[in-house]
Amino acid sequence: MTEPGGSPAERAAALADAARAGDRRALARLLTSVENHTAVAEQALRLLYPLAGGAHLVGVTGPPGAGKSTLVAALIAQLRASGRTVAVVAVDPSSPITGGALLGDRVRMQSYASDDGVFIRSMASRGHAGGLAATSTSAAAVFDAAGFDVVLLETVGTGQSEVEVAAAADTTVVLEAPEMGDEVQAIKAGLLEVADIVVVNKGDRPGAQRTAAQLRAMLTPPGESGRADGPSARRPDVLVVTALTGEGVPELLAALDRHRADGAAEAAPAARRARAAAQVRAVLAERLWERLASPSLTPTTDAALERVARHETDPYAAADALLAALGREEAP
Repeated sequence: MTEPGGSPAERAAALADAARAGDRRALARLLTSVENHTAVAEQALRLLYPLAGGAHLVGVTGPPGAGKSTLVAALIAQLRASGRTVAVVAVDPSSPITGGALLGDRVRMQSYASDDGVFIRSMASRGHAGGLAATSTSAAAVFDAAGFDVVLLETVGTGQSEVEVAAAADTTVVLEAPEMGDEVQAIKAGLLEVADIVVVNKGDRPGAQRTAAQLRAMLTPPGESGRADGPSARRPDVLVVTALTGEGVPELLAALDRHRADGAAEAAPAARRARAAAQVRAVLAERLWERLASPSLTPTTDAALERVARHETDPYAAADALLAALGREEAP
């Protein structure tokens, strides 16, 4: 498509319409705009968000080396074989120099570059904790509104902090590797607590079945988990796959479909509220920080940060003071 002119609202409408019509260049430009937090992106998301909600959002997380990218590639193949379109938001570590993604979709999954039913977007975490980039949920909403059947959210893979994906996804898949030993207990209170499906990857290795049995034994039976208000109160399925060869991936896709049809429906209101809360919190935090960086409040903000840096006050008192300053500025 040609470069749209006009106001941000007009440019956003043109990009949104083109992306929904299948224009991959427009979709790519819209995602770049979302990553850069532009006015065009905000206007486009206002248009697209009411049109989202039809895709199955699947989070794929787990510790480094578990094989997340390999599993995502295997899931893409299985989804395409079933006739479904799929988009991927692959969150990568950030370059300390440029802030960009250290790994890229062109390196990850070259074989899908010419498939119009697949769109893969690498996003830099840019220091954002929780395993997702700050704009991952917005990118997922764009893909959803653009008509993709399944959106895969692959986290950066830094360990137990990856629990944020549970609030962004309908179904959360947690990968583990064989022979974890005592590490199982160490991660139980982290990643496994948000899992809807636990996958032991590299199933061709010795100990894979033993690791799966260990995980099944340690996961708390239904009714005793205390997770009734979380993403899922059901006992997670534990599957063994070999993503490199595709063995076990059809069974994983069947489990994903069952979770969406049955288990996800049971927890749908809580899951929707959790996702909405995460999205609204992110926007509120951004809006508040923009206000505090405005010319009228910059001196107050800088002074508060300097006092914290010198240990003359604590971050909580500084936050309270800045919120009070915001309130005074808004008072008539």
